[in-house]
Amino acid sequence: MRPIEKIRHNIKQEVFDYTQLMSLLDYYRKPRDVVSSLLLKEEIIRIRKGLYIFGPMWRQNQIPLEALANLIYGPSFISLEYGLSYYGLIPEKVETVTSITSGRSRNFDTPLGRFNYIQITKKRFSFGVTINNSGQGNWLITEPLKTLADKIWTDKRFKPTSISSYNSYLYDDLRIDRSALKEYYNIEKLNEIKAAYKSRKINWFVDNLNKAFGK
Repeated sequence: MRPIEKIRHNIKQEVFDYTQLMSLLDYYRKPRDVVSSLLLKEEIIRIRKGLYIFGPMWRQNQIPLEALANLIYGPSFISLEYGLSYYGLIPEKVETVTSITSGRSRNFDTPLGRFNYIQITKKRFSFGVTINNSGQGNWLITEPLKTLADKIWTDKRFKPTSISSYNSYLYDDLRIDRSALKEYYNIEKLNEIKAAYKSRKINWFVDNLNKAFGK
């Protein structure tokens, strides 16, 4: 059995790591040389150091970029522009997969696309997260209002001058779909965001939504 056949037979998922690879090639005298050969033939593809996917000829399922984003760098959750697009809050399709992380900010250019990670503090990071499933694995994404709060917080270009200044930023600059945002409006979740961020920038954002959509 060829090395790639053995690997494909034993690894059912499309994404795997160096430890899994080495465990299946340990009977070779020089397993690293085998890995180099597999990479050269594009039977496997390196996403980053220690993380691989099967090449097109050996791939059995689509690889969800969201699940891959969680694996490339962590701890991390899908958020920011990619999350806003996923929830239908902005009209654009976002190619770069954006995430928040409690680690330092990083960017990864991979054969499957670009993955960006923006650092926020642990208290602002570790809440408002939901588990999604694309059919090919679970992945973590921040909830809609948290996703928007993360975007506002990390956008250094936006320096609000009042609660009303959010209207231009949200609906003209970000092009947020007002009707979609209204559907996601939830006072309890906004209060949770307000308590975690403890900043005027986010307080004003919450106050703006409460003024627009609150009863």
